[in-house]
Amino acid sequence: MTVSHDHSKGLFIAALGGMALTVDIPLIRLADGQPWSILMLRSGTTLLAGLIVWAIWRSLTPKAPKLIPGRAGLAVATLYGIGSIAFITAVFNTTTANLVFILAFNTMFAALLSWLFLGERPRPATFAAMAAMIGGVGIIVGGSIGSGHLFGDVLAATSAFCIASAITISRHSGKDMGFPALIGVVLPFLVAVLMVWKTGYQVNAPWWIIFNGGFIIPISFFCLATAPKYIPGPEAAMFYLLETVLAPVWVWLVFNEVPSRDSMIGGTILIVALVSHSLWQLHQGRKRRATLAVRHPA
Repeated sequence: MTVSHDHSKGLFIAALGGMALTVDIPLIRLADGQPWSILMLRSGTTLLAGLIVWAIWRSLTPKAPKLIPGRAGLAVATLYGIGSIAFITAVFNTTTANLVFILAFNTMFAALLSWLFLGERPRPATFAAMAAMIGGVGIIVGGSIGSGHLFGDVLAATSAFCIASAITISRHSGKDMGFPALIGVVLPFLVAVLMVWKTGYQVNAPWWIIFNGGFIIPISFFCLATAPKYIPGPEAAMFYLLETVLAPVWVWLVFNEVPSRDSMIGGTILIVALVSHSLWQLHQGRKRRATLAVRHPA
């Protein structure tokens, strides 16, 4: 009964985090501002929210996680910071569909980096999914050449690579990296402050960004980082796909931004490859647990 309850709890937490993340890009677009001003406000409110949560946690128990756990934590925070800069800039230089489809490639970047630096060789099914996703991204990027979206697509890929690198370092260190993801926004915040000081501040509807950075981003990061305590990693990872699937829908409904044909074809390939690979991982995990249960009956 306890195992079943924990699993249901994990599914609820992961679903809450994944759904919260789907409104990130629409809220950025609704704010109607310049990229550097948006980045400053979003990063600043996220940083403030992270510090408040950590201070409250720290006051309640001395076992609260460290803000920056050593050099590995500093590297993770830096990567998340660079990824955040690339992400916000990409929002204003490519379509939402292109952005979220390419960001979904971070899972395969993580698999590749784990193989190169951690010696975790991907299984043949992972290689097949990676090949399909490379083809999907190729279709999206190829359709962007000459359309003015290529720069934004490259930035989206850069953000995905930074996130994957941060995940790889986190796995290698074995430390709690929940807060570095939030504290890492100090880098884009400082860069944005400098740029806004030079170019001026412009956000026509700042309350959307304050709500996004102060509540949506911390909630989504916290939930998606907590869920693996209760459900298997591959199962939790599937909820990241909610942004890939739903963010373009919200933007289409609110802004009438219809994805291009190449974006839809490439995005469909990405989603099918990711979902198929995640379901396969989940199936393999259940088989391993079933085998262990047979060998070690309670």
